[in-house]
Amino acid sequence: MPWKGEKKPYRIWLSEIILQQTRVEQGMAYYHRLVEQYPTIQDLAQAPDQQVFKLWEGLGYYNRCRNLLYTAREIVEKRNGIFPSTYEDLLSLKGVGPYTAAAIASFAYNLPYAVVDGNVFRVLARYLGIDTATDSTEGKKIFDDLAYEMLDKKEPALYNQAIMDFGATVCKPMAPRCSACPLQHGCAALATGKVNQLPVKEKTLQRKTRYFNYFILQYRQKIWIQQRTAKDIWQHLFEFYLVETEKQLRWDTSLIQNYLKDQLNIYDARIGKISQPVVQQLTHQQIKGQFIHIELSQKPASIKTGDWKNTVQIQELAFPKLITSYLKHLKS
Repeated sequence: MPWKGEKKPYRIWLSEIILQQTRVEQGMAYYHRLVEQYPTIQDLAQAPDQQVFKLWEGLGYYNRCRNLLYTAREIVEKRNGIFPSTYEDLLSLKGVGPYTAAAIASFAYNLPYAVVDGNVFRVLARYLGIDTATDSTEGKKIFDDLAYEMLDKKEPALYNQAIMDFGATVCKPMAPRCSACPLQHGCAALATGKVNQLPVKEKTLQRKTRYFNYFILQYRQKIWIQQRTAKDIWQHLFEFYLVETEKQLRWDTSLIQNYLKDQLNIYDARIGKISQPVVQQLTHQQIKGQFIHIELSQKPASIKTGDWKNTVQIQELAFPKLITSYLKHLKS
């Protein structure tokens, strides 16, 4: 990983925010891109929001990106661009929780804080035979206390990196390499045949399904878009005209024309391609989207918000992955 052995708090913070809800393989390219574009926290703080959102496009969980900008500007404006150097001050930053604060404190400043990620949960649960759920209040305290107790206080950064790497390469979630494991003789899970049962989680994720129907309204060489401003998914990203429905509709020319007449007062439109449903999985939601291409003979007076952009202008703006994936598919 490019940030292994990194001591600059800005870069460690950047990598940890990217990896909060992203796999290393996916996050690495974004890390390189952001560091190249914004080598210092001052560069990031001065960047326009949409420019950063565009670089973040496809990574998802855009609250992380908004918090990134907020925190960068706060550090530059209120701390003269100097990153906090204590765990407590790091924890006060927006978007920085106990795990991220511990990671920065340990890796940047070699302070004795245990970094407890999924890899560490797994190693401790298996080696010590702990079947308390890692996502329970009791479990979090047990694992946090154990991780700190076992931490090498003289070399916390080295120890934290070692146990995380061990969990990622040997004590893996699937197909762990038990036969090659140097800790196999003391492993409680291996001795009791519970390797694949540990660690335990108690929460089952319930996803809500939402149905997004996008009308791609085109007038001459421009397409209507709007920015999502509500406190909902994809806030501040751009999208086409959205019709959200309670169930998946079977769109056909007649249904589309009726909607255009009844809701938008559009009577003269040519209905183009109607896409197959596409799906994007979010943490708590499943979005089922459909795209309907509509060519207009005039701008509808009923649409008073949003803006009309040509394809070059659209490419400079950040859109949700659901939309960018569809547009890439159209080009292929």
